[in-house]
Amino acid sequence: MSGINEASAGKVPAVLRPGQGLVLTARGSVMAFKAVAEQTDGDFSLMERTLPAGGRRPPAHRHANCSEAFFVLEGTITVELEGAVVAAGPGDFVRVSRGQAHTFGSAGDTPARLLVLHAPAMDAYFKKLHELWSAEEPPSPEQERDLMVRYGMSPA
Repeated sequence: MSGINEASAGKVPAVLRPGQGLVLTARGSVMAFKAVAEQTDGDFSLMERTLPAGGRRPPAHRHANCSEAFFVLEGTITVELEGAVVAAGPGDFVRVSRGQAHTFGSAGDTPARLLVLHAPAMDAYFKKLHELWSAEEPPSPEQERDLMVRYGMSPA
């Protein structure tokens, strides 16, 4: 037995270990998607995200088309939510409703690891963000904002 169960449809692994899945990077963070729109009929996407200590935060934004939630596995994150700053550590859950202004990042001297849920799914945005950040030069703030707008986000 290999330790990985395979779903009957398409031999997609049903069990993904830490760091496994569709792995993308942006802003220095690593995102391992455990579930993407194609697998969930678009209902949600789920990623295991590792944020570097002191790494770049996403621009403060609002989602018009989805809710977002963070479950901290390791380290500490700071979430700015509608002007309030909240620190969250292992075991803490942070819910961001549609339309709420927010940004987040690692708050400590060590990387933070968390699960991030988007409902409905947002993995298509992160694939494009990965492409943007994989270029020879980091994207300009304008390029990043333009991409966010294309996926239903607005600057806060």
